[in-house]
Amino acid sequence: MSRPVVAIVGRPNVGKSTLFNTLAGEKIAIVKDTPGVTRDRIYADVSWLDYNFTIVDTGGIEPESDDVLLSRMREQAQIAIETADVIMFITDVRDGLVESDYQVADMLRRSQKPVVLVVNKVDNFDKFEADVYEFYNLGMGDPHAISASSKLGLGDMLDEVVSHFRSTGGEEDEDDRPRIAIIGKPNVGKSSIINKLIGEERVIVSDIAGTTRDAVDTTIKRNGTEYVFIDTAGLRRKSKIKEELERYSIIRTVAAVERCNVAVLVIDADEGITEQDTKIAGIAHERGKGMIIVVNKWDLVEKDNSTMNKFTDEIRNKLSYMPYAELLFVSAKSGQRLPKLFEVIDAVIANHSLRIQTGVLNEILTEATAMNQPPSDKGKRLKIFYMTQVSTRPPTFVIFVNDKELMHFSYQRYIENKIREAFGFRGTPLRFIIRERKEN
Repeated sequence: MSRPVVAIVGRPNVGKSTLFNTLAGEKIAIVKDTPGVTRDRIYADVSWLDYNFTIVDTGGIEPESDDVLLSRMREQAQIAIETADVIMFITDVRDGLVESDYQVADMLRRSQKPVVLVVNKVDNFDKFEADVYEFYNLGMGDPHAISASSKLGLGDMLDEVVSHFRSTGGEEDEDDRPRIAIIGKPNVGKSSIINKLIGEERVIVSDIAGTTRDAVDTTIKRNGTEYVFIDTAGLRRKSKIKEELERYSIIRTVAAVERCNVAVLVIDADEGITEQDTKIAGIAHERGKGMIIVVNKWDLVEKDNSTMNKFTDEIRNKLSYMPYAELLFVSAKSGQRLPKLFEVIDAVIANHSLRIQTGVLNEILTEATAMNQPPSDKGKRLKIFYMTQVSTRPPTFVIFVNDKELMHFSYQRYIENKIREAFGFRGTPLRFIIRERKEN
């Protein structure tokens, strides 16, 4: 089941990043008094009661004029509308209602997505009670008074947020068709790849406000199997601000990756692998999705006998945290090697869902520890009692040991490599949980 995505939207300086950090439980975004300084990680996984969801901070850049500010807020709201299951609309009790709040509220209301209206900086409810009631004028239901910095009122607000999860995304959970997210920077050929696979120009990105994210889902049937491709292409407007463009593409990526089984990272062969490519790939890796790297525009590269090997080495080096990822060199324009993409997707989905019997796993573990003794520290040696697989998508293993501190990362990687040697698991990450068990 995919995690719902909750987007935080609002004017600069209303406390979006402070709320984001409070909910994430750590300082992920940088908070300063200067408008528009939100940087770094803009998404985090949050748990409330029995619900797990992802929050994204849409940021707020304060341009020179009110007109530009409003257009930027509209862009933020548009991205939230497209990608989120629930939108948290943050306002500031100390500023009161301003014109741009009304304009964005109007957009959000027309989107028909669930919106939770939040009035921030209410450090004292008795003092600000009358000011909070003013926000009923937005026509977006009950305003939730909170103080993100003092952690007041968050429980009621989160109760309201999770109450909308039951009514969103239910159909997708019953849909067992393979879901493939096409991710990557803008203009690397994501839509071109999907268009070529369908054989027609069908991935059209609309500029109409309120277009939902489902508009860019494309179903392709091949050899009797239906695949759903989730396209993250089509940023609505050309942005002059690189950071803003990057932020929007990352928000879209997070939302798409949450809904997929396999992520296909498209890289421009002409540009090579960039820092933003590694960031985007990391989103899929962290969420344990199957991974395929597609190098597009391969027909434009001048080649000799070692070109592909050099390119492969560069990708493996920069994406060293995901050596399992499958790699394919294609051309969306000519269709070169594109049909092979379906074969690779099928193999990755099978590996992502592969389950290994406990007995077989422990035979591999016994052999591995005999060949390379577990590490020791201060006279105490790591003992590994047994290992079992507890879940799939991604394959997740629990290893029972005498002392967790003795399980060094390098030895865990050694065991992972032995499992991969035996079963392949190409295209899928493996997860390991280390648990202590008392010796008899």
